[in-house]
Amino acid sequence: MKYDPEVLSLSDVSGGDLLHGISAKLPPQARKRIALIGCFRPRQCGIATFTADVHDHLMATGAGLAVDVYAMRSLHAQASDAAITCSIDDDSPASYRAAATAINRSAPAAVWLQHEFGIFGGPAGDLILELVDRIAAPLIVTLHTVLAEPSDAQRRVIGRLVARASRLVVMSDFGRRTLVDVYGAEPASVVLIEHGTPDRPFTVSPPLRAALGIAERPVLSTFGLLGPGKGLETAIRALPVIAAQYPGILYRIVGATHPNLLASEGEAYRESLKTLAESLGVKDNIAWENRFLETGELLDQIELCDIYLAPYPNLAQITSGTLAYAVALGRAVVSTPFVHARELLADDVGILVPQGDSDAIAEAVLLLLSAPEERRALQHRAYRRGRRTAWPEIARQYTALLGQLTPAAAIKEERAPPSLGAIRAMSDGVGILQHGLGIVPDRAHGYCIDDNARALMLLNSLGPKAFAKNEALAMRYASFVQHAWNPANGRFRNFMGYDRQWLEAEGSEDSNGRALWALGHCAGRGPLSGLADWGLEWFGRTAAMAQDFRSPRAIAFAMLGADELLQRHPAHADARALIERGGAFLHTLWQSSRRPGWDWFEAGLAYDNARLAEALMRAGLRLRSLPLEEAGLAALDWLCDRQTGAGGWFRPAGSEGFGLAGETLPFDQQPLEAWATIAACGEAFASTGLPRWSARADMAWRWFHGDNDRSLALASAATGRCCDGLTPRGVNTNVGAESVLAFHLAYHAMDDLFWQAGINEKAGLIDADLQTRPVAAAHTQ
Repeated sequence: MKYDPEVLSLSDVSGGDLLHGISAKLPPQARKRIALIGCFRPRQCGIATFTADVHDHLMATGAGLAVDVYAMRSLHAQASDAAITCSIDDDSPASYRAAATAINRSAPAAVWLQHEFGIFGGPAGDLILELVDRIAAPLIVTLHTVLAEPSDAQRRVIGRLVARASRLVVMSDFGRRTLVDVYGAEPASVVLIEHGTPDRPFTVSPPLRAALGIAERPVLSTFGLLGPGKGLETAIRALPVIAAQYPGILYRIVGATHPNLLASEGEAYRESLKTLAESLGVKDNIAWENRFLETGELLDQIELCDIYLAPYPNLAQITSGTLAYAVALGRAVVSTPFVHARELLADDVGILVPQGDSDAIAEAVLLLLSAPEERRALQHRAYRRGRRTAWPEIARQYTALLGQLTPAAAIKEERAPPSLGAIRAMSDGVGILQHGLGIVPDRAHGYCIDDNARALMLLNSLGPKAFAKNEALAMRYASFVQHAWNPANGRFRNFMGYDRQWLEAEGSEDSNGRALWALGHCAGRGPLSGLADWGLEWFGRTAAMAQDFRSPRAIAFAMLGADELLQRHPAHADARALIERGGAFLHTLWQSSRRPGWDWFEAGLAYDNARLAEALMRAGLRLRSLPLEEAGLAALDWLCDRQTGAGGWFRPAGSEGFGLAGETLPFDQQPLEAWATIAACGEAFASTGLPRWSARADMAWRWFHGDNDRSLALASAATGRCCDGLTPRGVNTNVGAESVLAFHLAYHAMDDLFWQAGINEKAGLIDADLQTRPVAAAHTQ
């Protein structure tokens, strides 16, 4: 069906059988390559640590995964790591696009993006969309920040990720609810998997305490990259009250200054904290570790403390890796009630204090220091809670999630004729309706000549017996085409409302070209003599308008109709002249537009692409012009290569990229492209006999049945239905006329051109008085 965002309805990649056999998940296939995108070691930031942990623990699961790391790089001279497949420069759009190309070539089972606004270039990090929009594999996004009150730029970026991702991973229930309520995410697409943590035995007094000479001192700690967002001022102001009762108290502030802060103001912030401590008389109660710690040493340092302080002022923070680590290592935690803390410390796992309240921090710390048994009980509760987030368990959850999205093997291709039930269901006394909402025809959008022309072509492709049973339908479609003619304008109208009122005086050139195609097809293939004569008459009456066409597709459609007509009426001068003009036009267009790496008629691809090459090939055959035929074959050869994914399945140009110069985007993929490719490859096969054309047509046919970028079937021969396309998140479950007709016509093209089923029967005629040569006759006769 024609792409219409107003009627788009999506099923996710693991969706159920929404269309009675159309979009069922197919059997699993063992493709286990994952593309992992994020900061990565040796970069010093929380996302880099998390991404590296994900990589290492996935590799350790024994699940047979191959993980390709695409690492964000902020400095061109930044050191690399042996696990990194490719680096992405955060401020370079070209670098994101190149990474997308590399990912598509590797044919991963899924792409897994670690998202944090600050690690990508552009407003709100929108350069990541340069990559996201170009990848074909299912996308998983782990959102490390989910803002309940985003800026317009932030909302646009997250909204785009929500629309593209097959799964959205959050680390808190707040994040899940926010994605659904604020960004409109489908609840089924949001998965809660907590922040992974180390799996270490519980220890009360690690040996490092003695090594540092602090074995008996009560120790408080805060960890992480230092900056105003840590709330350290509040904790330092609590120290005088604590030190009054415990003079030996030691507050260890561990972590380097955040690189961005360091670049903008040096160590001014750290020095301001030291000045504050000195003014409060507690400078000797603070130990500073001004360096970035690798994970192992960081864990050792966390184990040193009796109480972990998280005085963060930003109560909307949904993730804190160091808080998760502290709980997993069994430390007593005193924290402000930011989102992650509220959820992780529930059920008396820690103590929550008001934001910015130094007195409350002091009171909580003194309580824990004065009651060792209570502190020890709190630590044990924390340690037990941490077993739920231990990396082996989190890796298991991620592996299960990846397994849900692993592409499945395509089902065996169907060769049964599609049921005409879907065609009848969409048709009424006027013609065939354009759109569907799910499987139900949508009257709100009325009718168009495009679909009625295709429907007439389908009926004329059935063969005499099936046509005889459905003759009334053919008459309705022919009547619609006939009624669409506007003699005042010398053009066909296209759109009609459900109230039978025309919505325009004339349709687009492409719709007029398609009407000529249907008329020529009817004249050349119609099994009923009266209808074939009608097609011949109306083609002759309307073909002159093609002389004014400027659209390459309109010209190609008209040429295809003229060539069909010439099958039965080889002396038809107007049809032959149309092919001569059109062939010269397309050949000149191809010669002037092609360039190295882009062997095509236009600067970008659009819809029904293969029809341009098919029309040029057929012109060459009809006119016995080898240059035209070879040009059409060369263009189709290039297009088919362009439409083949690295995994060996059909990947037509996506509608999101229509018209982009020099590139294509993978979605949304539409059934029309599969039919067009099958028909064009059939013409190439008839011309050359080369088996690659049969293989390419078969690949496009299998796309309908699940051999595609989502391993989901779009069509069912049993019902005759076909969904409206393949999107980043799965199947567009609307069933419109264009898609259904493309599926049916693709079947008949495969049957006629490759499977050789029923050719003789289809070449016959119902009316014996139509004495013309059969459809299967060679073009050049």
